[in-house]
Amino acid sequence: MSQDKALEDFCAFFNKLDNTCTEKLYEVYTDDIIFSDPLHNVEGRPALSRYFAAMYENIERCQFVYHTRQRQGSQAFVTWTMTFVHPKLAGGRTIKVEGCSALTFADDGRVARHRDYFDAGAMLYEHLPVMGRVIRWLKHRLD
Repeated sequence: MSQDKALEDFCAFFNKLDNTCTEKLYEVYTDDIIFSDPLHNVEGRPALSRYFAAMYENIERCQFVYHTRQRQGSQAFVTWTMTFVHPKLAGGRTIKVEGCSALTFADDGRVARHRDYFDAGAMLYEHLPVMGRVIRWLKHRLD
């Protein structure tokens, strides 16, 4: 576990994410946050609020297990495993995705830049009815 309070607060925040999480974004992110992941690029806390609200609208459960946490100056990274359940993905079964977040902290301890790295296929595309079969077939062919 990291001894960095801002980094620990960030991790704790993500384990409380649900469809009401947008009410507390100001505690973790600066007004001008730049957030990106393999599926979206979002600028500003109001846009991030809309993104999280839409993303968590149908999520039944989401939990992160954090592995490595490191911070040097304003830069940090965290590796994680996300476990979530969405009724329209994988027949409503639990999905696990490995990933990493690269963070830049502002002087006040809030996150000013947040970039997530993960396999979008493992998170989403492989669990869609038609597309999932095609992607799994392609991955098998490449093995």
